Amino acid sequence: MPAELVAMGRLVLGTLRDLAPIVVVVAFFEVVVLNERPKDLASILFGLFCVMLGLAIFIRGLEMALFPIGETLAGAFAKKGSLFWLLLFSFGLGFGTTVAEPALIAVADEATNVMAKSGAIADSEETRSLYASALRYTVAVSVGTSLVIGVFRILKGWPIHYFIIAGYLGVVALTAVAPAGIIGIAYDSGGVTTSTITVPLVTALGVGLASVIKGRNPMIDGFGLIAFASLLPIMFVLMFGIVVGA
Repeated sequence: MPAELVAMGRLVLGTLRDLAPIVVVVAFFEVVVLNERPKDLASILFGLFCVMLGLAIFIRGLEMALFPIGETLAGAFAKKGSLFWLLLFSFGLGFGTTVAEPALIAVADEATNVMAKSGAIADSEETRSLYASALRYTVAVSVGTSLVIGVFRILKGWPIHYFIIAGYLGVVALTAVAPAGIIGIAYDSGGVTTSTITVPLVTALGVGLASVIKGRNPMIDGFGLIAFASLLPIMFVLMFGIVVGA
């Protein structure tokens, strides 16, 4: 059997093992606690199979494409020796992956609907579209900025905890003055940015960069960009709420 099929089979079994606890918990509460029987069991089982296969294919795709691409590009820019192009690439990577993040699109749309229904913004198609786009692009710019800061930190070898402490102090300060309606959205924005598209490329960027820079340890310096990508969106969306007043 080809090695690729063997690797894929192991991934499928691995995703089955990872999904098993979720299936057991849901089945226990539905059958034992609620004393209900699943409706259309065949469709549910087929759906679980699709999820398992989809996760396996996605993970394999990360291993074959996104991780190598991110590491290769980061290493190439570092060897090129141009700080400007490296930082511009970092910003573009963060911005582009975040704009395309499905979780962010969903949260921005839901936040816009809630804002419109509560009267915080005008309940019109044009206003909804503008608000959702502004929220998405605010988060995308914040992630791009966070990668620039994170990459610069790797280049200089500065400890990450100083940045994280300062960042969360800023979050607390902004939370105190931001409109109440934007605070929950801002905190959720920090989570949805680090999802299926952003995390693999950002991780590969940090590890690849730390691997080619003399004196940097990929384990110590290569990780941590995800923390920046989660932190700055909170601050930017809080500031967005202060500026627009909602």
